[in-house]
Amino acid sequence: MALKPESTAPFHSVRHALRVLEVVSHHTDGVTDAGLARETGLPPVHLAQLLRMLRREGYVEQIGDGAYVSGPALALLGSSGTGRRTAVEHQLQKSLAALRDSVGAAVYLSRYIDGEVRITQYADSPRTPKVNEWVDFRSAAHAMAIGKCLLTQLDHDGRRDHFSRHKTVRLTSRTTTNEKVLFRKLEAQPATVPVLDLQEYAVGTVCAAVPITAGRAAGSLALSLPLEHAHRLRQAASTLNREAARVLLSLTIQGP
Repeated sequence: MALKPESTAPFHSVRHALRVLEVVSHHTDGVTDAGLARETGLPPVHLAQLLRMLRREGYVEQIGDGAYVSGPALALLGSSGTGRRTAVEHQLQKSLAALRDSVGAAVYLSRYIDGEVRITQYADSPRTPKVNEWVDFRSAAHAMAIGKCLLTQLDHDGRRDHFSRHKTVRLTSRTTTNEKVLFRKLEAQPATVPVLDLQEYAVGTVCAAVPITAGRAAGSLALSLPLEHAHRLRQAASTLNREAARVLLSLTIQGP
């Protein structure tokens, strides 16, 4: 299984954030925002946005004179063994919980691993319940925003392999079951536009997903809303797309 070439390109903001972290790590006594702007070449406004995200996630912190140094989250993610794995999961869960509160919906992190859709982490609450898995997610990629988002990142052979093992069965009256139609939709899906599921997996639920690829595995970040909140879906999906960089950054730092 291979990823489509465009799906492997990281978000520009994540590349820039990694560059900022690299510069900060080289200045153990701290570096000012002016120094960061000079060494990274980033515009002040963009740099300020990145620094806010990095401070919020605990990757950098400011010391007494306003200079930036590496934060506790970065130190934990840079450790080894089980402590590092635990730190990565904790950091991702923290980011997902913040995103859940920001969009007002349950959010999900998923990967396409060994030919299967796997939801690796999620954040929900009594006010933002997760989707009821009434059909195994691994068998319902064709009907789910998560699954379709992952499949858009595969090449043609990868998709063909998936559907040779998982048939496009009808789950609701809105489910696309014609493979030719589904392939055309997946191929035409713009990488920068959230993938939607409008009651295709479950009646009474709408979802959105955006690609969030780190390493060799396709990934996605998604949200779900009950049908009565469908009017919020596009705005929530836009926020999800905008905030995806913070989750991708943790995945990128995590490494393979």
